[in-house]
Amino acid sequence: MTPVDFTSQTTIVTGASSGIGVAFARALARRGSDVILVARRLDRLEALAGELERDHGVRATPIALDLSTRGAGRALADEVAARGLTVTSLVNNAGFGTDGPFHEEDPDRLQDEIAVDVANLVDISRAFIEPLRQSGRGILVNVASMAAYMPSPDMAVYGACKAFVLSFTEALWYESRSSGLRVLSLAPGLTRTEFFDDLAGGAYNGSYQTPERVVETGLRSLDRGNRRPSVVSGRVNGMTVEAGRFFTRRRAVILSGQFGGRSRDTRVAAPAR
Repeated sequence: MTPVDFTSQTTIVTGASSGIGVAFARALARRGSDVILVARRLDRLEALAGELERDHGVRATPIALDLSTRGAGRALADEVAARGLTVTSLVNNAGFGTDGPFHEEDPDRLQDEIAVDVANLVDISRAFIEPLRQSGRGILVNVASMAAYMPSPDMAVYGACKAFVLSFTEALWYESRSSGLRVLSLAPGLTRTEFFDDLAGGAYNGSYQTPERVVETGLRSLDRGNRRPSVVSGRVNGMTVEAGRFFTRRRAVILSGQFGGRSRDTRVAAPAR
């Protein structure tokens, strides 16, 4: 299978104001794709758009949108159509997490988390899946997490959201196999991004990947064809996920709580970005 040809493509990247979203936008522009940059912070999107147009000669379109609002996918599709753009690829990267015992969490914050991580990921995917399939030459990447593969005490809602993303994307992979659209669930582990700014306890101790390495993993998998519906970024992360398959569900959640939970006080200040 030949690598994905992004020249003459237009790719939406959500959560494009920082972290993995910025890394995806740069990597795609480097490969020749026009990009539509979506996030709340327009100033950051405009700065990134200017950089990509200057450095790579592509068209970069910033669109400010709050993905916690209902129907954001259809609103985005309307805005894209109004600008006369035709989308061939999509990276659903936007997301955030909350942490702490579930009974102590802010209900409004949880609703926003589900809206961004699940509801509008589905809405955006549905809004653009038909043109993506009709193009037959692009990609659909949904960014999940290692948390998708195991219960996540103290991040119960985040882990459940990412488990949904994994299952949803793998189903789309099967449905899209004959269309030419390459579909992938990409699961990072600890990554040096602003993600931890949203967590009450800061970041975790552990080995961190760069956003660029995560994106490289995803694009390398896609370049090999539509052979696998999901990939975990990082060799150790992948081994950890595979090891989890040997435990019962009960044992897995106990281990997750003991080694990943807040009770172990494993957090540190958020790493430099």
